[in-house]
Amino acid sequence: MTAHSMPRHPVLQVTDLSARYGKVTALSGANIAVTRGSIVTVIGGNGAGKSTLLNSIMGALPATGSSAGSVQYLGSDIGSWQVERRVSNGISLVPERRELFGSMSVEDNLLLGGFRLYRAGKHGWRETIEEVYDLFPRLRERRAQQAGTLSGGERQMLAVGRALMAQPQLLMLDEPSLGLAPRIVREIFQIISRLRSTGVAILLVEQNARAALQVADYGYVLETGEVVLEGKAKELTGNPRVIESYLGLGHGKKED
Repeated sequence: MTAHSMPRHPVLQVTDLSARYGKVTALSGANIAVTRGSIVTVIGGNGAGKSTLLNSIMGALPATGSSAGSVQYLGSDIGSWQVERRVSNGISLVPERRELFGSMSVEDNLLLGGFRLYRAGKHGWRETIEEVYDLFPRLRERRAQQAGTLSGGERQMLAVGRALMAQPQLLMLDEPSLGLAPRIVREIFQIISRLRSTGVAILLVEQNARAALQVADYGYVLETGEVVLEGKAKELTGNPRVIESYLGLGHGKKED
């Protein structure tokens, strides 16, 4: 089925989403939508609430956290769903820490990503590994290598590849550029751009606003837990407030 023949409603619709840790509000009244085959980015500095947003959508807030508002996925309210159910229904999160199994091979890490589909007897899950290798030729070269011996860029590729093994309909990426050299950042973002053609909906959370807005279709600016700006990525790139706060010389370079 092509991306064009799919239903038109958003894959993800977040309405008035708030989250708090104890008495501290980390996210306040966020409204975000992601459609199939599109890349939507949420940019903001440290402590803006970006990871809280992703964890709220994933149903993975820590024990001290609570959220309110509506999270709809493919038209269903998933607020009461456990993380496991969200994952098995096609929501994948690539966390900032990547969380790979360092002593296992690249290929075994990928196969683990597809294990849920294998267990469910879903047809074609093994072919997905070839698609991942086509996207990331370096992972094919390193398929027998231990994940813990990979470079930072290769580990990020493996984390994204493992998430794709679950054949997600919504792929969420938490700071994929963090700690990577500028050349590797460009490579990772080129791959993210290519994922658009698979029809997957991508929610990209990033401090590196320049790289994120270059690849995204639409963007939101999050500051102290609130969405303060939104618009087409090209328009945000030209917005004086975004230029001053996020695209100015030297901003976001510390993680390179």
